[in-house]
Formats: sequence, structure tokens, C-alpha cells
Amino acid sequence: MKSLRFAFACSALAIAAVPVAVSADEAGPNAQIIDEGLNRSQIQQMAHELVDDIGPRLTNSSNMRKAEAWAVAKMEELGLENVRKEGFEFGRGWEVVSSHVEMMGPRPLELTAIPVAWTPGTEGPVEGEVIVAPISSPAQFEAYRGMLEGKIVLISRPGTGDEPSQVPFRRLDDEDISSRDLIAIPEHNPDGPGGFARFVNSIKTFPKQLDEFLASEGAIAWGKISYRDAKLLHGTGYNHEVGNTQTLPGLEIAAEDYRRLARLAIGGEAPRMRIDTRVRFIDDDTQSYNIIGEIRGTDPKAGYVMAGAHIDSWHGADGAVDNAAGVVTALEAARIIKSLGKRPKRSIRIALWGAEEQGLYGSAAYVRRHIVSRAGEEGMTNAEILANWTTLYPITPKPGFYDMKAYFNMDNGSGKFRGIHAEENIGAIPMLEKWMKPFNGLGAKHVVAGATGGTDHIMFQAVGLPGFQFIQDPLDYGSRLHHTNADTFDHLRPDDLRQASVVMAGMLLAAANDEKTLPREPLPQRPTNTNPFGQ
Repeated sequence: MKSLRFAFACSALAIAAVPVAVSADEAGPNAQIIDEGLNRSQIQQMAHELVDDIGPRLTNSSNMRKAEAWAVAKMEELGLENVRKEGFEFGRGWEVVSSHVEMMGPRPLELTAIPVAWTPGTEGPVEGEVIVAPISSPAQFEAYRGMLEGKIVLISRPGTGDEPSQVPFRRLDDEDISSRDLIAIPEHNPDGPGGFARFVNSIKTFPKQLDEFLASEGAIAWGKISYRDAKLLHGTGYNHEVGNTQTLPGLEIAAEDYRRLARLAIGGEAPRMRIDTRVRFIDDDTQSYNIIGEIRGTDPKAGYVMAGAHIDSWHGADGAVDNAAGVVTALEAARIIKSLGKRPKRSIRIALWGAEEQGLYGSAAYVRRHIVSRAGEEGMTNAEILANWTTLYPITPKPGFYDMKAYFNMDNGSGKFRGIHAEENIGAIPMLEKWMKPFNGLGAKHVVAGATGGTDHIMFQAVGLPGFQFIQDPLDYGSRLHHTNADTFDHLRPDDLRQASVVMAGMLLAAANDEKTLPREPLPQRPTNTNPFGQ
């Protein structure tokens, strides 16, 4: 009898151990999102197509046009609706055809260098003697007048070696994340230039003044030092407006090579350089484009939520972590949501921004077109509006202002999501925590009050809309990949991207289906001077 009871017990355990198939309809949406995103991800394939097949995507270059066409086709392939390109004025396209830079004497040496974006090439080999002439403002022009004829001018201070003092690859710990849970107290000086005005002066106005001075003095080319060591290059340049491009070839030279040239020039007989750079300006279409697609909601009056990332990159490498990572995560999040087979209440809009790298042109153009108008902006170019962003008041909402319920941005490399910045929108924290809770087990569990800057979500925040940037593990994004010639597919972290796409999909779907909407912040008004006594 005992053996019979034992046999029955074993049979019952065996039956209980048999897995029961659960249909997609029976599983909850978050479980389906996790299953689809972790087990059937397409993120590496999409990244390969964008990064390896197309490569660098400088705004309005021929590769950028290929990327725009790829993004439209990919959105349509994924089943997104109302897929479209929205254009905005930008300027000239530009790309490198070939580049070779070498030191001819006192000994032959091939140099690591790259043409600076939107500067002309030599269009054939040129040779010249190197002169070190650090110039950072027009006030320094007079010191070098009459000295630059036929010279290749090194315009940066050489400095000393930049040996790393921190671990170059890292993940965030709880202390790192909690330090972001602070709201900064703003300062306003209405008589001083705003942040964008200073930005425009530093990257557009002075470089053009310097170019005109060097050309008038008979220099044949100029070079600046790379701002990272380890033979990393960036090539960033910003004078892309028609009629405002520079006239002399410009190079960014690897820091180690630059310092060697400077030491030789200062310490004895000046070295000679040979430069052969060939570039192409592209003027057939001066518009850049945002690529937008939607998962249409069931309630046309409920508005939409949005996720976005910029699709442009610099030209030194393939723009993998900056920002193909964000592009493919947003597209993969849309694919995951589409795989559920159900429409959300609110529409979900995916936006791939153009011309972020030159000053957030794409997201600014979207806000200007759909969200708000600003006093005095009529007749201004996008660049002028950005330069005067903090002085154009009042801000007037357009009808689309009330349709946009939330924006989620990714633009900090390929590290996994650890949480999200509330961007000082304190009222949003409880809902963000609720939407993220199902994904706490994947490591995304922090909502911090602090704000972040430097990328497209700030255009929504700047007009009082709920726009957010995710907290990501930094990995080696800031230490060696951001804007550099090392930014290739090899440095993407596929597992982190799978996790990020799951979290983004879950947050989008929760925001789209929640009966409540995120609180908005006050519509910004002109601030008062926080230091009226000039102390």
C-alpha cells in the first residue's frame, strides 16, 4: 500500500512538472515584451545594417541620405504607419573622399589626422613648414601678423600628455545614480549671452574669423590638436551654412603627433608637412530631415507618446554608440510593441532626429513646427533661433502642444538602462516609477529628480513638456568613443541594447495606455536676473 501511494505521488509530481503552454493572449503585456525583446531581438541585425553597411552619417552627406532612406524603409518594414520625412533648413553636405597627412622632415612619418568637417580639402598634395601659433580669440591675431605666409599653422596649445586617471570602462553603482537625485538652482543673467549664443560663437563665429585671418596672411592650412590622447580623432566642425564655410584646409591631428610637431617646431628647425586631403561639398539639397513613424492609437483624441534618438553622426568612424545605439533601440522597441498585435490607446511615435550633432537642429525644428512658436522667430533661421533660444519670449503653444504626452530619449551610448531622469519634473516621478517597476529585475529601477543636457529631450523640456533621458551605464562612451574614430560596431553591447529596448518598449506602452497623463511643467516665461547687483 505504501509503495502504491508513493507511485501515485510520483505520478502527480510528474504531471505537475509538465510545462503548460501559455498563449500570447494569456501572458501579460510586460511578460510578452520581455520575452520578445530578450529572445527574438533584431537589434544586432539593424545595427549592422546602419553601422557597417552605411557607416558615418554626417548631416547632409551622401551616407546620411542613405541612412534616411534606410530608416524610412525599416519603419515601413516594421509595420509603422504614417512614415514620413520632415525637412528643415540646415546647409551644405560634406564628406571626405581621401586623406593622407605626413611629416616630411626632419624625418619621414605618417601622421594620424582627419579633415575638420566642412573645411575644404587641398585637392592635391601641398607642402609647408609648420609654425605653432596658438590663437583662441581675435585679440591674438596681431601677434602673428606677417609670420604665416606659406605655413601650416598649428592653432592649439600643445599641452602635455593626458594619462587617464580613472577607469575608462565602468558601470554605475547606486552612489553614482543617487548623486543625480538633485535639482540644480538656476542662474539667469538677461544681459549676458545665453548658453546657445556662447555655443554658436565658439563653434561658428570665431572659426570663420580665424579662417579669414589665416587666409589673408597667406597660410596654406591649419591644424588643431585632438582633445583626447591615444590617437583618437574627432574632426568636429560646424560652418555648414551656405556662404559661411571656411576657405583653408583644416586638420585635426592626433594629440601625440601634434605635440611632436610642436616640440620640433619650438625646439629647433621647423618640421615640414605634406597634406593631401580631398573632400566633397554637397549642395543639391540643403534640407536635413527627421524620420518619423507611428503605431496608431485607438483613441484619436488621446494624443501621443514618443521615443527618439538622433540618426546623424560625425565622420571619423561609423557612429555606432553615438548614436546608432539609440536609433536601433527605438526601432526595436517599436518592433516589440508591434509584435503584441494590439493597438495602444495613445499613438506611439518614433522620431529619428537629423542634425543633432551640430546643435539639436532636428528636435528644435520639430518643436517649432508642431509644438510652440516664439516671439520674434519669424524670418529667423534655425541657427538664429537656437542662438537666441533663451531670449525669445513669450512662448505660445500650438494645438500640437496638448497632443504630446511624453518623450523618451536615448543618446548616451549602448550601456543598459539603469533608470530615468525626471528632468526636475517632480510631479512625474510617481508615474515614471510605476511604469518602470515591471523592469526593475532587469536593472532599470531608479527614477532621479535631476536633469541632463546636451541632447534632444531638452527641446521638449525647454517648453514645459515631459521629455526624459534614460540613465545608462557609461561604459567607455565618454572616455574614448564619443565622437571618435573608434566608434564602430565592435563597441556596441548587444545584451545591454536588448535590455534597453525592452525597457523602452515597456515605458512607451505604459505611457500610451495609462488613463492618467504625466504632469506638465509651467510654460517657461522670461526669467528675472538672479544677480541684479552684479556681485
